[in-house]
Amino acid sequence: MSCITLLSDLSLQDASVAVAKGILMQYVPDTPLIDISHEVTPFNVRQAAYLLASVYKNFPVGSVHLALCDIFSEKNPRLVLCVLNDSYFLAPDNGILPLALGSDLPAWESSELVPGATYTDWLHTAGKIINELQQKKTPSDLKVKPLQLKNTIGSTISIENKDVVNCEVIHIDQYENVVLNITKREFDALINGRTFRLHFMLVEEINELSSSYNDVRPGFKLCRFNSSGYMEICVNRGKAASLFGIRLGGKYNDIKINFE
Repeated sequence: MSCITLLSDLSLQDASVAVAKGILMQYVPDTPLIDISHEVTPFNVRQAAYLLASVYKNFPVGSVHLALCDIFSEKNPRLVLCVLNDSYFLAPDNGILPLALGSDLPAWESSELVPGATYTDWLHTAGKIINELQQKKTPSDLKVKPLQLKNTIGSTISIENKDVVNCEVIHIDQYENVVLNITKREFDALINGRTFRLHFMLVEEINELSSSYNDVRPGFKLCRFNSSGYMEICVNRGKAASLFGIRLGGKYNDIKINFE
């Protein structure tokens, strides 16, 4: 059975998520609503994209993934529709889908909301589109026009030269493992048989990859690639972010990988 997933920066502090579910249930009452997360840092499109990319492949074919992150980033916000591997994605045109799914993703403008449109207007529009998609309609059936997605945030790592890569923190999980914006595929292409040194917070260094947390003793630091294929800085049975003072979006994390 297909489902609808919800990803947002709304948190669970107020009723916004419940409002979203209530409106969607008016249009697709028999479809399960699955929460990915509602704890995305407000307006942090890169973190939202990482979470979306990490989970969507685990859902049944035909599922709809609705991202409600920074939905009013534009003066005239628009809801865009993308299709990838028989999965549907609805999100604002703020860079989240190119970051999560790739820059060459085919897309359609589902709706451009009128000035003054509200959060509930956005949800009613999404509900109508999801209802039509579940009737086995395609983008061409919906009479929506193709568009070129905006990519407002650089989606690649910053390479100073062939020997130095600057990394950013894109997520800190419940265990305070620090997720960086470099994938195993990118790392393997860059290392090319060389050694590496991961520097962070000016004084810390790691120079080997671990396959699991237990490769080091409790309380010791390590780096590894997580199940989503992204590099993490971790502490076995510890909290890397707190221990090293690393912050999501922090200006002074100063994380670099040197290849030698």
